[in-house]
Amino acid sequence: MVISNSHLGDLSEIFRLYQLATDFQKLKFPQNQWPVFDQKLITTEINEYRQFKLIIDEKIACIWAVTFTDEQIWEERENHDSIYIHRIATQPDFRGNNFVQTIVDWAKIYALQRNKKFIRMDTCGNNQKLIKHYTNCGFDYLGLKKLKNTSNLPSHYQQAEVCFFELKL
Repeated sequence: MVISNSHLGDLSEIFRLYQLATDFQKLKFPQNQWPVFDQKLITTEINEYRQFKLIIDEKIACIWAVTFTDEQIWEERENHDSIYIHRIATQPDFRGNNFVQTIVDWAKIYALQRNKKFIRMDTCGNNQKLIKHYTNCGFDYLGLKKLKNTSNLPSHYQQAEVCFFELKL
C-alpha cells in the first residue's frame, strides 16, 4: 500500500471513482449524493498537491483531497489551524478495508508536518452509519448544521444539513 499525490494522468480514474461513489450514494443515501465535480477543481487540487491516492497492487484503491481552509463550510468555526479531508472515494473492489482509518493515520503525520492542530471532515445529511464510522476513526462529532451561504459550494451542499467532525492532534 502506497499513498502519493495524484497526477493529471489520473484524472479519468479519479472521475470514474467519483461516479462509482455517487452511484453507491444513490443506493445507500438517496436524499443526497455528489454532483459531477468540475474538472478545474480537481486539476487545481492536483496542481497544488492536494489530491491524493492510495495504491494497492498498482491500482488506485482510494482517492481524497485536502484543503487548509474551509471557511464557507466551517463558517465561524474556521480556525486556520486544520487540514480538511474531502471526497474520499474508494474503488468498489477495495471497499471494507477501512481506508478512512488509513487516511486518518496518514493525515495525522501530514498535518503535524504542516504545524496543524486538527483534522476536520464534513458530510452532508444525517447519515448515522457514517457518523459512527468517523467517530470510530477518532473524530469528535460536532453536530449537524445548515450552512448559511452555499453559493460557491458543490450542489450537494445547497439544501443539506452538514455533519461536522474534528480530530485534535
